[in-house]
Amino acid sequence: MPDTDTRAREHLANERTFLAWIRTGLAMIVFGFALGRFGVALHQFMEMEGRTQKSTGMSVWFGLISIVAGVGMVLLGLSRYHITKTQLETGTFRPAGFVIDVISIVATLLGAALAGYLFLVEKNLQ
Repeated sequence: MPDTDTRAREHLANERTFLAWIRTGLAMIVFGFALGRFGVALHQFMEMEGRTQKSTGMSVWFGLISIVAGVGMVLLGLSRYHITKTQLETGTFRPAGFVIDVISIVATLLGAALAGYLFLVEKNLQ
C-alpha cells in the first residue's frame, strides 16, 4: 500500500507543479496585455494633449514579448507535465535542470530590458 500512496503523491505534486506553470504563464500574459495597453493609452493621452507622437514606443513590443513568453510558459508547462508523468510511470524521473536555467535567464533578460526601457522613458520625460 505505501507504494500506491507514494505514487499518488508524486502525480499530485506533478499536477501542482503544472498548475504553477499555468499561473505563471497567465500572469505573464496579463502583464503583457497591461503593458501593451499602457503604451496605447499613453499614445492616446498624448494626442488628447495636442502632442503628436509617431508610435506607442516600446511598451507594445515589450507587451507582445511578455504575452508570447506567457503562452510559451503554458505550453512548456504542459510538455513538462507529460514528460514528468511518463517518467514517474516508468521510474525514470529526471529533474528539469536545463528548462529551469533557460526560463531564469529569459526572465532576467526581460526584466533588465524593461528596467532599461523605463529608465530611458523617464530620462526623456525630463
